[in-house]
Amino acid sequence: MTIYALSSGPGTSGIAVIRVSGKNTTEVIKRLTGTSLPKPRMATLKKFNKSGGKKLIDEGVILWFPGPNSYTGEDLAEFHVHGSRAVIKAMHLAISKIKNCRLAEPGEFTKRAFQNGRINLLKAESVADLISAETEIQRKQALEIMSGKSSDKYNSWRDKLLKILSHIEAKIDFPDEDLPKNIINEIQKKSSGVLKEIKKALNDQKVGERIREGFKIAILGPPNSGKSSLLNYLSKRDVAIVSEIAGTTRDVIETHLNLDGYPVIASDTAGIRNSKNEIEKKGIKIALKRAEDADLKLIIVSAKNVGFTALLKKLLTKNAILVVNKSDLVKGKLNNKFKKYDHVLISIKKDLNLNKLILKIKSKLKNKFTTTEEILITRERHRQNLINCVQHLEKFHNKKSAEDFDKAAEDLRLATRHLGMIVGKVDVEELLGSIFNDFCIGK
Repeated sequence: MTIYALSSGPGTSGIAVIRVSGKNTTEVIKRLTGTSLPKPRMATLKKFNKSGGKKLIDEGVILWFPGPNSYTGEDLAEFHVHGSRAVIKAMHLAISKIKNCRLAEPGEFTKRAFQNGRINLLKAESVADLISAETEIQRKQALEIMSGKSSDKYNSWRDKLLKILSHIEAKIDFPDEDLPKNIINEIQKKSSGVLKEIKKALNDQKVGERIREGFKIAILGPPNSGKSSLLNYLSKRDVAIVSEIAGTTRDVIETHLNLDGYPVIASDTAGIRNSKNEIEKKGIKIALKRAEDADLKLIIVSAKNVGFTALLKKLLTKNAILVVNKSDLVKGKLNNKFKKYDHVLISIKKDLNLNKLILKIKSKLKNKFTTTEEILITRERHRQNLINCVQHLEKFHNKKSAEDFDKAAEDLRLATRHLGMIVGKVDVEELLGSIFNDFCIGK
């Protein structure tokens, strides 16, 4: 089937781009323009008519990319028209009336590019990441993956393991032949080297995932300590309801922030206290779970009414900042309970010392996002496949005797299979569906 979709953003705009890809692309061009094909890869001004007729839809620019030298590897055309809803609707309707043409599914253009060998799976994912990038660091990471450096590393590991596998299979096929001693040593050396490199890649503090998904900050504390006010201050808008009534926040309220180019997901949680209310108790349970998953915890308490429970003390780990709010209500010295903790004394109401808190948060962010190593892992899918690869390689190393050669070969096959799944060298339709369904339509 030939697919079509709006590839530019939805809504009213100066220009809209409608993309068409597939065997019937030439027919679509001829029917809509009423003329022969334009010159390939050259912007050409044309009038676009209702399919097979003379009723004008719009006048715009067409770009024609004959396959396989196109984004999808198929015949592809882009219609650049005025971006009104009426024009887009009329163009879609005209294309839909041409035989074997249908609206594209989410990510289907990029999926076809992958299936036709134009890009690998990592590059396809980086295209989606680049489209959804909200911060500079996300944009840079998406482009870095798109450049192919990480693909080269995965393919290098896979090629080394395949080479080893060929020697082992030779031994299985010709059991009477002795493999040269230097080959045995080379097998052990190369497989150990690959295993060491993969383990090093896995020990990356999940920097790639943090950049792609956002650094998770959980704001925790007792009721009425200023959690919702702090979230609103960081967001520069009213995200959460602020009230004097204790227990207003019962569910987690999330907002995406951009702090000096670093992507952040800040969460306001239910006030932590002993409660008999079942709904509030569930909210507190969710808050504690969010604290467990967070990259940084902001434990906020009131300087005047100290609700500093044993539970909150437990949350003050190295990935936490103690925030003492409502300093404007304190006369004289601060409570001694806070002095043994590294804390920031603020007043959200009076806008006091909030710049110090933000600097402290940024310092934590910088440390978490800083890495001297090349980022290879940006998704949980990559990490899980590498973990499985390591497990099979370790099983392979534990097999020493000649009787275990068959099993050793299978361990290596499974290890290479998991590496292949990262770059898309293994045909798994379910995997492809889960990846490309996250794309927007028209990409």
